[in-house]
Amino acid sequence: MTDRVKSGVGTAASKAGQIWGDLVPVLLFIVIYNVIRRFPDDRALFNPDTSLYWATGALVLATLGIVGMKLAQRQPVPPFLIVTALIVGGFGTLGIILQDKAFIYHKPTIQNLFLAALIFGGFLFGRNVWKDMFKTVFDLPDFAWRTLAIRWGLFFVAMAGWNELLLVMFSEDVWANWKFGNIFIVLAFGAANTPYMLKHLREEAPVTVPRA
Repeated sequence: MTDRVKSGVGTAASKAGQIWGDLVPVLLFIVIYNVIRRFPDDRALFNPDTSLYWATGALVLATLGIVGMKLAQRQPVPPFLIVTALIVGGFGTLGIILQDKAFIYHKPTIQNLFLAALIFGGFLFGRNVWKDMFKTVFDLPDFAWRTLAIRWGLFFVAMAGWNELLLVMFSEDVWANWKFGNIFIVLAFGAANTPYMLKHLREEAPVTVPRA
């Protein structure tokens, strides 16, 4: 495998991870949620019933903080990270202000469906959003880009359904702590698509130096 391919795989993995946000906000959410869940019920602000709101507030601030840090350092902010930050910030803030957990519970569902809509909606306008995201990293034929885009679009739809299933079948504790598990599902799906991507990867044409 060439150095270019190795570098590309690492860059793509990094960008794919940014669709769901960085690992730090998720870990912060889980830690704060579980810590406050242990507080006695007689606490006015910190108790098991308010733990989800505190954890969501930390998740919102951390996610927006990452975007702000990238902007301050003049680093490129992936479009999917911007979308995620807006949805997390919007629905998380509404849930906290209105004290309605439904906004928080269904935020991942809406987030994933919106990402899927970006991909499939792009096809209607002759655009491949997935190709636009990664074309500077990999050189693939259009049919391969389309296949990858469809796979990820369907994956986001499946993850939306998975979130709703978790809400129906399990308790809030299980749903909240499973956020970390979702990260591994995304990484596993990305790894499963890597062989297909490498199979169709087009190497750079050799540079020909004209003779004097």
